Amino acid sequence: MEHAPHQISTIAAVREIVGEPHPALSLKVLDALDEMSVDFIGKAPFLVLATADANGFPDVSPKGDGPGFVVVEDPKTLLIPERKGNKLLYSLQNILSNPRLAVIFLVPGTEETLRVQGRATLTADPEVCRRLATRGQPALLAIRVEVEKCFFHCARAFKRASLWRPETWPHRQRISFGRQIAPRLGGGEDIVRQIDEFADAENHDL
Repeated sequence: MEHAPHQISTIAAVREIVGEPHPALSLKVLDALDEMSVDFIGKAPFLVLATADANGFPDVSPKGDGPGFVVVEDPKTLLIPERKGNKLLYSLQNILSNPRLAVIFLVPGTEETLRVQGRATLTADPEVCRRLATRGQPALLAIRVEVEKCFFHCARAFKRASLWRPETWPHRQRISFGRQIAPRLGGGEDIVRQIDEFADAENHDL
């Protein structure tokens, strides 16, 4: 395959443009969670989970609940609950065929994020699921993550995006699953409404 005129194909070419990192930055990358990382996870109500299938095709999934919904079992182990959802199971299927994953933890109002990489297994241990219970319901199962790398990511992306500045936010966008799905079913407005009502009911049944 011929390269496009300005396509970059080597890390040396990337470095020529971007430059080298400060030597001290490598010191922030740890192989286990430290006290500051554990505290951050305990305050995080939201994370983004990245997985890939056996062929390396990636998927990214958001997960959220009350602050501290992810349990730190020890400095090398995290427990992420799996709760009621759309049942597509992309992340869980990927973990079964390719255990490597990455997670970004977010805390509202804090512009730094925590990045964790490691290997995962799935468990339906009743004791673990009860430990991850919320609103009186145990987790369906849990993703156990063996931490191999973790580090805090600087605030630049959040500052550039003004993500935590409400005055910069656009009006809330209404996402209609019915508008996407109904045409594929050959349905009209009644089907649109039914699908949207179902989605709203599922989202409120937490």
